[in-house]
Amino acid sequence: MYESFWQLDRKPFDSGADERFYYPGESHQGALLKLRYAIESRQAGALLAGASGLGKTLLVQTMRRLLPANFAPLVHIVFPPLVHIVFPQMPPDELLAYLAAELGAISGEELSVGELGGGARHRHTTHESVRAIERLLSENARAGRHAVVAIDEAHLLDDCSALEVVRLLLNFEVDGRPAMTLLLVGQPVLLPVLDRHPALEERLGVKCLLRPLNLEETISYVNHRLSAAGARRPLFDTGALEALYHLSHGAPRQINRLCDLALLVGFAEEQPSITAAQLEAVSDELVVVSPE
Repeated sequence: MYESFWQLDRKPFDSGADERFYYPGESHQGALLKLRYAIESRQAGALLAGASGLGKTLLVQTMRRLLPANFAPLVHIVFPPLVHIVFPQMPPDELLAYLAAELGAISGEELSVGELGGGARHRHTTHESVRAIERLLSENARAGRHAVVAIDEAHLLDDCSALEVVRLLLNFEVDGRPAMTLLLVGQPVLLPVLDRHPALEERLGVKCLLRPLNLEETISYVNHRLSAAGARRPLFDTGALEALYHLSHGAPRQINRLCDLALLVGFAEEQPSITAAQLEAVSDELVVVSPE
């Protein structure tokens, strides 16, 4: 709606995980390096934790693009080497069947996933799903490839039976080496959950904790996204960027929300740039509920 007014090629602060907008902040780059190390050294598991809105999903998407060819072959390869599971709240047998179908270990026609929370209807027992996954991973490893499975929102797995599935996945080996790397992505509440399950926690070779952006990074983040969207000039004045940091506490999702709405308001009011006062007004509107 406002792109033409601000002379932008695309919206700079969309909430989607578009790799063009990945910002290489210190915390994110450190996590990216560690996760790539865990995967490329073919460790059994790794952990990426961070508060909601810090950019975990975008970081995983960026990592996928950077992995060497033997971790990310072209889509015509029968076996997809990286599966990204977004919704782990399934009973263990359904989670295993769903994973087997995503990996291509069983036919997609043999698994029908209904509405989230409604469960999956499948014709495979837990034993059959495990054997199918094991067989496919073995074939994949012998072909010189290494699978990666990323489970997003992994903090929702705070259930003994679900965690047992995770432990089981970490045990798949070929010739004494892990046949896949399992990446757990979730909020920091996942950390004490793992502490209560040392047999699982000690299998995670790498742990990464994302932190919010600092002031300098917040300013750089906004300018980076504006540049990626085709901005020809600065759209936020210095005072606005400083106010943005204090209003957002350096959380990328909150930064995106405030900036997107500020650009919309600025467009509606035909303002030449965004000021601190405009950002503060937008923030107030987001948190204040007016009485009827």
